[in-house]
Amino acid sequence: MMRLYLGLLPGLLGPSLGLAQGATTSPTGEGTKVVLLGTGTPNPDPERSGPAVAIVVGGRAYLVDAGPGVVRRAAAAERRGVKALAQPNLRTVFITHLHSDHTLGLPDLMYSPWVSERTAALEVYGPKGTESMVRHLEEAYAADIQIRLNGGEPSNKTGYRVNPHDVPAGVAYRDDLVTVRAFLVPHGSWPEAFGYRFETRDRTIVISGDTKPSDVIVEQCQGCDVLVHEVYSTSGFQRRRPEWQRYHSSFHTSAAELGALAQRAKPGLLLLYHQLYWGTPDDTLVAEVRQGFQGRVISGKDLDVF
Repeated sequence: MMRLYLGLLPGLLGPSLGLAQGATTSPTGEGTKVVLLGTGTPNPDPERSGPAVAIVVGGRAYLVDAGPGVVRRAAAAERRGVKALAQPNLRTVFITHLHSDHTLGLPDLMYSPWVSERTAALEVYGPKGTESMVRHLEEAYAADIQIRLNGGEPSNKTGYRVNPHDVPAGVAYRDDLVTVRAFLVPHGSWPEAFGYRFETRDRTIVISGDTKPSDVIVEQCQGCDVLVHEVYSTSGFQRRRPEWQRYHSSFHTSAAELGALAQRAKPGLLLLYHQLYWGTPDDTLVAEVRQGFQGRVISGKDLDVF
């Protein structure tokens, strides 16, 4: 199946939202969708916003991570047909870990949708330290909140509120549409880092977060419909300095390692995000994964829908 594009959104870098290769529904369909809001890394690539994924089901949006650019990417997705990502609907986010590239968009997610008529409180779920981060951000933006509430600007009086939750591994959230399970992944020296498993009526989706290769991904996927997993190029890794090789091998997953892992996990679709290329072409990165995995592999781009 060819990747379909609907044209570039004016003033926005990166591919526009279309039905990406491997998708099972249209952007406006009723089935559960995976929307890649950001596939980037700490490197400031203007075509890739910071890590953020939306699971959309039944007209609701559930975000995973809040990398830089998350709110504007959601607005771009909404313009291209994913109405659940309209600003007032950005109400629930699950943080994988507290690295800055996964959380720099959190204050944006806390306050920009409020300015754009969100009246509900933002619910934030994550590992230990999430509540503390949110409370400090509230202090940092206290002057902004007071001016918008009491300084003469038309504003609703509820949408600025945030309810942070430090959650343990296990069921982190459940409603009538989705069950979200948090599971611990090994991400270098972080004491807690999560991946998330989303179970809906029609799909099971596992998001790795940042992790080195781990059997827990195999256990959580077990033939899941979509596995969204971080990756770095095996060949690009060889060009890194030794200190960076030590870091990446402890904190992240190479393409070769991911291929072997996916062969055991057996997802219906392996979707790459948070890709580190180091000069490796995208088709080579995919080929590196396919050396170990015989199933479907797609290297995601911002605003792809699956």
